[in-house]
Amino acid sequence: MSIITRTAPPVGGRSPDVPSGLLWRLSVDQYHRMIREGILTEDDRVELLEGLLVAKMTKNPPHIVATDLLQAALPRIVPAGWFVSMQNPVTMEDSEPEPDARVVRGQPRDYVGRRAGPGDVALVVEVADTSLPSDRGIKKRIYARAGIAYYWIVNLSDGRLEVYDDPTGPAEEPDYRRRRDYGPTDTVPLLIEGREVGRLDVRELLP
Repeated sequence: MSIITRTAPPVGGRSPDVPSGLLWRLSVDQYHRMIREGILTEDDRVELLEGLLVAKMTKNPPHIVATDLLQAALPRIVPAGWFVSMQNPVTMEDSEPEPDARVVRGQPRDYVGRRAGPGDVALVVEVADTSLPSDRGIKKRIYARAGIAYYWIVNLSDGRLEVYDDPTGPAEEPDYRRRRDYGPTDTVPLLIEGREVGRLDVRELLP
C-alpha cells in the first residue's frame, strides 16, 4: 500500500477549446423536470455533472464484473443503519452523478419521498477503465466539493484500489487532501463517519 498526502490538480473539466457560450447549463430542478416529463429516459445514458449533461461511458465486461463484485462484497461489511445502493444518483447543488456504488444511511424506503444527498452518503465508488481520467477529474472534484467523506476508485487499468478522503468541501479547486493506493494483496478498511466497520481484500474487487 502506498500513501499520497497531496493529490494532483483536478483534471477532466470543460475542454478549453469549447466556447462557454455554446454550452447550455441545466439546474438540478430542470434536469429532474426533464426526467419527469419523459424528455430524458433510462435509455438516455447521461448524468448531470456541474450543470452539464454528460454521456456515460459504455461498460465493457471487466467493468461489469467489477461492479458485480462490489455488489457482492460491500453489503457483507456494511453495518446496520446503512445500505449499499448500486448505480443510483446522489443529488447535489449542480450535479447528480450516478456512482457505481454508494453506501447510504438508513434503509431504501427512507428515500421514497426524497433523493439521497451528500449528507446521506458515507462512501461513493467508481469503477474505472477508460473513464479513469474523468473519475480522477470531474467526478473527484464533484464529490470533494460536496464533502463526501470517502471516495474509492476501482482502477482496472492498474489493478488497484484508490482511496480518497479528507475532502476540502467548496473551494476554488475542490479536491481530497489524501489518497491511499491499495494493491491486490492488500486489505482496505471501510470507514463510515471516521470509524472502521470492516475490511475487504482488494482482490475481491478486481476481475
